[in-house]
Amino acid sequence: MGAKLVGNGVLIRPHAACDIAPMYAAVIESMASVGRWMSWCHEGYSMEDAQTWYERCAKAWDTEGDREFGIFDVDTGDVLGCVGINQINRVNRFANMGYWVRSTHAGRGIATTAAHLAAGFAFAHLGLARIEIVALPDNVASRRVAEKLGARFECIARSRLLFGDETRDAAMYSLVPDDLQVALRSLAPTRAPFAIRRRTGVR
Repeated sequence: MGAKLVGNGVLIRPHAACDIAPMYAAVIESMASVGRWMSWCHEGYSMEDAQTWYERCAKAWDTEGDREFGIFDVDTGDVLGCVGINQINRVNRFANMGYWVRSTHAGRGIATTAAHLAAGFAFAHLGLARIEIVALPDNVASRRVAEKLGARFECIARSRLLFGDETRDAAMYSLVPDDLQVALRSLAPTRAPFAIRRRTGVR
């Protein structure tokens, strides 16, 4: 069972097998922009890598693992990127959130909307009390998304991220449910209200 969430013309849902090829194309298109900040997005990324990613995500949804979503245009179904709730710590009720948007659709508020939907899902359906957003300090776009969500900047954490084989410092943001409610009032829906829809039978 998965979730299908919609807001501001953006749809997020668990990955399906039919997403593998278009998601691969989105990654290849975005190599220069996304690859600058995310080491998994590198030259040599293959269709087999995309297939492996899908299989990992599907298995996680079938268990108590990560909750990774594809981001899609609600009208056309075009792949726009990904957002995920991962590294879930169920004992202390917190997790990491990551996101990326394909290069041809960057700067349109898509990441903010998708991250808002995913965070709302995590708080309401995973019982989380805290979400962490961790970005390289000079990743201005990712940090701006965190701030638009209402996340609080906490520190530059030393040796917090592994980028390739190199450990780097990172900007640490935290998001709690009250932050998200405040941010919601500043995110005026343009085409569709934020909503969650349940679906069954399709990952």
